[in-house]
Amino acid sequence: MKNILLLVHEDDGQEARLQAGLDIVRAVGGHLSCIDVTPYPVVAGDAVVGFGETVVLLDERDSEAKNKAVLTDRLSREDVSWSWADVMGEMADSVLDAADLADLIILNRALDGYPLPNMRDIVGRIVARTSAAVLAVPETCERFAFDRALVAWDGGRSAAAALRGAVPLLALASEVELFTAAEDEAGTPSEQAATYLSRHGIHAVIRTLDKEGRRADELIERESAAWRADYVVMGAYGHGRLRETFGGVTRRMLTDSRLPLLLRH
Repeated sequence: MKNILLLVHEDDGQEARLQAGLDIVRAVGGHLSCIDVTPYPVVAGDAVVGFGETVVLLDERDSEAKNKAVLTDRLSREDVSWSWADVMGEMADSVLDAADLADLIILNRALDGYPLPNMRDIVGRIVARTSAAVLAVPETCERFAFDRALVAWDGGRSAAAALRGAVPLLALASEVELFTAAEDEAGTPSEQAATYLSRHGIHAVIRTLDKEGRRADELIERESAAWRADYVVMGAYGHGRLRETFGGVTRRMLTDSRLPLLLRH
């Protein structure tokens, strides 16, 4: 995991994305590729872009230019390898166009304070169409902590893909837990997942709980809090709009999770 792609855009989640990117790049000795996306103004229907939309676009360009000046100055004083690309277009498509050689893409989960950009939708579309791992951080994330990683395991291919993508970060953890709801586990057993990790020098403990009528996302959130996890690794399914594993957990966790989510399809 050396090539870290960071979405840059002046919004409520930018600082959290940047801090996570810097922490991870330092930890893995990687390179931070910043993609600064200026989105086109939203135009209803087939309306022709007129004066009002032009003003919005110019304002957006000016805002991002100022944002770039601040961040590039800041990055020049950080002890990391980084590069910068300016792009104009739809946000998810712009990130995907830049992601062919990315090992990890850093985004936000849904932003609480403002509906735009719609980060939950952006994450869903990107996860569905990229082979890279995606890290979705809450806007309150002040640093990315590596120590305690909780892997939400259901035995499916998506969970296995997320586990494989997370190995470089899991190798930095002091403790890793493979967590599953007994009724949900199918396919590859958690014991095999633990064996796979052990071959990478990662020694995980397995914890299995009965659902007892509770949603899996509730179990994961409760276990994450009780175990004091720093982040969660989990699979996600995406075909068109985002479909979820764990009986709907992905969408709800992208809306509500207090922890960074490392996702892969």
